Amino acid sequence: MARVTVEDCIDKVENRFELVLLASHRSRMISSGSPLTIDRDNDKNPVCALREIADESIQPEDLKEDLIHSLQKYVEVDEPESEIVPLVASGGADPDDDTNPSFDRISEEELLKALEGLVPPEKTEDI
Repeated sequence: MARVTVEDCIDKVENRFELVLLASHRSRMISSGSPLTIDRDNDKNPVCALREIADESIQPEDLKEDLIHSLQKYVEVDEPESEIVPLVASGGADPDDDTNPSFDRISEEELLKALEGLVPPEKTEDI
Protein backbone atom coordinates (compact mmCIF):
# COMPACT_ATOMS: atom_id res chain seq x y z
CA MET A 1 0.00 0.00 0.00
CA ALA A 2 1.02 3.59 -0.28
CA ARG A 3 3.54 4.17 2.51
CA VAL A 4 2.78 7.89 2.82
CA THR A 5 -0.95 7.24 3.09
CA VAL A 6 -0.44 4.52 5.71
CA GLU A 7 1.74 6.88 7.76
CA ASP A 8 -1.05 9.47 7.60
CA CYS A 9 -3.56 6.93 8.93
CA ILE A 10 -1.54 5.62 11.89
CA ASP A 11 -2.69 8.46 14.17
CA LYS A 12 -6.35 7.65 13.33
CA VAL A 13 -6.06 3.85 13.69
CA GLU A 14 -3.10 2.86 15.85
CA ASN A 15 -2.99 -0.82 15.01
CA ARG A 16 -1.65 -1.41 11.47
CA PHE A 17 -3.45 -4.73 11.17
CA GLU A 18 -6.77 -3.13 12.04
CA LEU A 19 -5.99 -0.35 9.56
CA VAL A 20 -5.47 -2.93 6.81
CA LEU A 21 -8.77 -4.64 7.69
CA LEU A 22 -10.70 -1.37 7.70
CA ALA A 23 -9.10 -0.06 4.50
CA SER A 24 -9.69 -3.34 2.66
CA HIS A 25 -13.32 -3.38 3.79
CA ARG A 26 -13.79 0.22 2.64
CA SER A 27 -12.05 -0.62 -0.64
CA ARG A 28 -14.54 -3.46 -1.21
CA MET A 29 -17.39 -1.09 -0.40
CA ILE A 30 -16.09 1.38 -3.01
CA SER A 31 -15.78 -1.45 -5.55
CA SER A 32 -19.38 -2.44 -4.93
CA GLY A 33 -20.61 1.10 -5.65
CA SER A 34 -20.38 3.03 -2.38
CA PRO A 35 -19.83 6.73 -3.08
CA LEU A 36 -16.40 8.25 -2.44
CA THR A 37 -16.10 11.02 0.14
CA ILE A 38 -12.91 12.43 -1.45
CA ASP A 39 -11.69 13.14 -4.98
CA ARG A 40 -10.34 10.04 -6.70
CA ASP A 41 -7.31 11.75 -8.34
CA ASN A 42 -6.71 8.65 -10.50
CA ASP A 43 -6.03 6.53 -7.37
CA LYS A 44 -7.07 2.93 -6.95
CA ASN A 45 -9.68 1.87 -4.41
CA PRO A 46 -7.29 0.85 -1.57
CA VAL A 47 -5.47 4.19 -1.76
CA CYS A 48 -8.79 6.05 -1.83
CA ALA A 49 -9.92 4.12 1.26
CA LEU A 50 -6.70 5.00 3.09
CA ARG A 51 -7.03 8.66 2.08
CA GLU A 52 -10.62 8.70 3.38
CA ILE A 53 -9.43 7.34 6.73
CA ALA A 54 -6.51 9.81 6.84
CA ASP A 55 -8.73 12.79 6.00
CA GLU A 56 -11.32 11.59 8.57
CA SER A 57 -14.04 11.90 5.95
CA ILE A 58 -15.14 8.46 7.09
CA GLN A 59 -14.93 7.44 10.75
CA PRO A 60 -12.90 4.31 11.63
CA GLU A 61 -15.49 3.38 14.29
CA ASP A 62 -18.24 3.36 11.66
CA LEU A 63 -16.10 1.23 9.35
CA LYS A 64 -15.36 -1.19 12.19
CA GLU A 65 -19.06 -1.58 13.03
CA ASP A 66 -19.91 -2.09 9.35
CA LEU A 67 -17.12 -4.68 9.01
CA ILE A 68 -18.36 -6.59 12.05
CA HIS A 69 -21.93 -6.47 10.78
CA SER A 70 -20.88 -7.75 7.35
CA LEU A 71 -19.08 -10.74 8.91
CA GLN A 72 -21.92 -11.76 11.23
CA LYS A 73 -23.82 -14.84 10.20
CA TYR A 74 -26.18 -14.92 13.18
CA VAL A 75 -27.61 -11.78 14.72
CA GLU A 76 -28.79 -12.32 18.27
CA VAL A 77 -32.20 -10.80 18.96
CA ASP A 78 -33.27 -9.87 22.45
CA GLU A 79 -36.30 -12.01 23.12
CA PRO A 80 -38.58 -11.49 26.10
CA GLU A 81 -38.25 -13.91 28.97
CA SER A 82 -40.56 -16.87 28.77
CA GLU A 83 -43.72 -16.24 30.72
CA ILE A 84 -46.74 -18.42 30.99
CA VAL A 85 -49.41 -16.66 28.99
CA PRO A 86 -52.89 -17.39 30.31
CA LEU A 87 -55.28 -18.42 27.58
CA VAL A 88 -59.05 -18.48 27.76
CA ALA A 89 -59.86 -20.44 30.87
CA SER A 90 -62.70 -22.90 31.11
CA GLY A 91 -64.67 -21.33 33.96
CA GLY A 92 -65.39 -24.62 35.76
CA ALA A 93 -67.43 -26.13 32.93
CA ASP A 94 -68.06 -29.83 32.45
CA PRO A 95 -64.98 -31.39 30.76
CA ASP A 96 -67.20 -33.67 28.65
CA ASP A 97 -69.19 -30.73 27.30
CA ASP A 98 -68.06 -29.87 23.72
CA THR A 99 -69.68 -26.42 23.68
CA ASN A 100 -67.14 -24.93 26.12
CA PRO A 101 -63.69 -26.17 25.15
CA SER A 102 -60.90 -25.97 27.73
CA PHE A 103 -57.48 -24.62 26.85
CA ASP A 104 -54.04 -25.44 28.17
CA ARG A 105 -51.49 -22.83 29.14
CA ILE A 106 -48.54 -22.40 26.81
CA SER A 107 -45.44 -20.27 27.24
CA GLU A 108 -44.46 -17.69 24.67
CA GLU A 109 -41.31 -19.66 23.85
CA GLU A 110 -43.32 -22.84 23.16
CA LEU A 111 -45.73 -20.85 20.98
CA LEU A 112 -42.82 -19.42 18.94
CA LYS A 113 -41.34 -22.90 18.47
CA ALA A 114 -44.70 -24.21 17.29
CA LEU A 115 -45.10 -21.31 14.86
CA GLU A 116 -41.62 -21.88 13.42
CA GLY A 117 -42.58 -25.47 12.62
CA LEU A 118 -45.54 -24.40 10.49
CA VAL A 119 -45.12 -24.61 6.73
CA PRO A 120 -47.00 -22.14 4.52
CA PRO A 121 -49.42 -23.67 2.00
CA GLU A 122 -48.22 -24.01 -1.56
CA LYS A 123 -49.39 -21.35 -3.99
CA THR A 124 -51.84 -22.52 -6.62
CA GLU A 125 -52.92 -20.42 -9.55
CA ASP A 126 -56.67 -20.13 -9.91
CA ILE A 127 -57.77 -20.29 -13.53
